[in-house]
Amino acid sequence: MPGPRMTTIMTAEPLARPGLYRLLAWLSPNFPIGAFSYSHGLEAASAGGAVCDAASLQAWIAAIIAQGSGRIDADILVEAYRAAEGGQFAALDAANRRGLAFRATAELALEAAQQGEAFLNTCRTAWPEPFIADWSPDAVCHSAVFGGVAARAGIALDDALIGYLEAFAGNLVSAGLRLGIIGQTDGQRILAALEPVVADAAAAATARHAADFGAATFAADLTSMAHETQYMRLFRS
Repeated sequence: MPGPRMTTIMTAEPLARPGLYRLLAWLSPNFPIGAFSYSHGLEAASAGGAVCDAASLQAWIAAIIAQGSGRIDADILVEAYRAAEGGQFAALDAANRRGLAFRATAELALEAAQQGEAFLNTCRTAWPEPFIADWSPDAVCHSAVFGGVAARAGIALDDALIGYLEAFAGNLVSAGLRLGIIGQTDGQRILAALEPVVADAAAAATARHAADFGAATFAADLTSMAHETQYMRLFRS
């Protein structure tokens, strides 16, 4: 007769870095904020011929990360992170308002606000945290709420910045794929080449003086304006 079966009981061990798990979850394409539906003006840049291949797409994304909306978002994320870390609702509100205000076009403002609202609502439902639950802004900037939630989860500021900016770049690469500008392998080459750009942008955001807040990517702003009246569109921005 066969001997008795041995049963192995698996016990759940607490994660050594629970913040890392949450960071990966919140930046995953599966997290329901609708990022896939935005191109950040890239669709109009492609239609106008300003971005037409891997090299021009890489340069376009690098400029946005270092000097455009990526720079704005990084500064807002830092400000919101430090406010939430200290439990300061007024400072978090100020960072959020500034993040909403400093958008060059109506589409970019809508992009930041809609993703922010979706992110906040999902976090409150799936990852509840008392400080964030008590925060009640009229409108939400994505980078502000991300910074605030990351701080309350104990995620390191450097990790939150690099993760956010990589996801930003990755979403633009994905838009480039769907617009037919590049293929999948070129998309990964671009992300690899942008690694030092993202690292430098994250480091600069933590050291930058508040007086240096701002962006200067006029071509991206103009294409976003053009996209608002573009006849045929795949993306919301």
